Amino acid sequence: MSPKSSRNALATFDPSGVGLENGNLFGLPCDYQQAETIILGVPWEVTVSYHAGTALGPAATLAASPQLDLYDFDHPDGWRQGIYLVPIPEKFAAQNQDLRLKASRIIDCLEQGDQVSNHPDLVADLQMINAACETVNQWVQDQTAQALALGKRVGVIGGDHSVPLGAMQALAQRYDDFGILHIDAHADLRRAYEGFQYSHASIMDNALALPQVSRLVQVGIRDLCHDEVARIRDSRGRICLHGDPDLKRLCYDGVSWREICRRIVTELPQRVYVSFDVDGLDPKLCPHTGTPVPGGLELEEAFCLFRQVVHSGRTLIGFDVSEVGNHEWDGNVAARAVYKLCNLMAKSVRSAEY
Repeated sequence: MSPKSSRNALATFDPSGVGLENGNLFGLPCDYQQAETIILGVPWEVTVSYHAGTALGPAATLAASPQLDLYDFDHPDGWRQGIYLVPIPEKFAAQNQDLRLKASRIIDCLEQGDQVSNHPDLVADLQMINAACETVNQWVQDQTAQALALGKRVGVIGGDHSVPLGAMQALAQRYDDFGILHIDAHADLRRAYEGFQYSHASIMDNALALPQVSRLVQVGIRDLCHDEVARIRDSRGRICLHGDPDLKRLCYDGVSWREICRRIVTELPQRVYVSFDVDGLDPKLCPHTGTPVPGGLELEEAFCLFRQVVHSGRTLIGFDVSEVGNHEWDGNVAARAVYKLCNLMAKSVRSAEY
């Protein structure tokens, strides 16, 4: 589609019509040049340590997306911004399958109480996996930097939770200070978990290596280890934890969710990146996510929190929706999360301009 035809197609698009199966998210008729928001789908789950399938999450989200009605209560004309999904890299999907098997052997070795260093073949596999993950990370960083340089906004769909690091790194090159609002069942603060430098369980440890990330605010956490608790305690306020049991206790005591959201958002700086692992939700919403945990948020509770970021006058500078399972329902929920974040991000940027 040429830029001219893309502009015409979006201008004449009927958001109340039948969802188009045109290969783009939500059936929107726009290309890269036309779109204000670029989405990167990353089919990667090499280091997943429980359920597999999230490598197909971007495709599941794309497949479900045309079924959404496009009226958004927060930004009714949000679709007009143009949202474009960069073609999902098939080379990563193919490589993921091979390396996932190698990673499984490493994980099995560790779960048997053995050491990878005792097996030269596993050492070689580990080095290969870390190098491949670095390549994926660099692709995401390059794609994000390119889009930002063109004045576009960027979101990422995973894949496991390791995949948005490159986007965070690109944003760190652009902004000298921003915070991460992290929705998750897990703290993801382990250092090179199971030897994987870019493990899904190490995404926030890697993010905190960026000095531009001044605050990490974690919400819905309910499965974490002692070392992670110590890391949070010793962070001198750089990491703020709002564990799921504490959130539920406040609700049981009669504190409204909206008030809780206000309290959480006050801990964030002016610029905010949202990292949304869908296992932060109640598992009934995304049951095929990589590491489901009982408890968690309702989808509208997450939206209320994101909405409060915008209402507070803060600016959303990027997001990821990660650990999406390969299932129609998981894809449906993820597509709604992606659309909501695209619209809130567009609304927050426009508000900041005035």
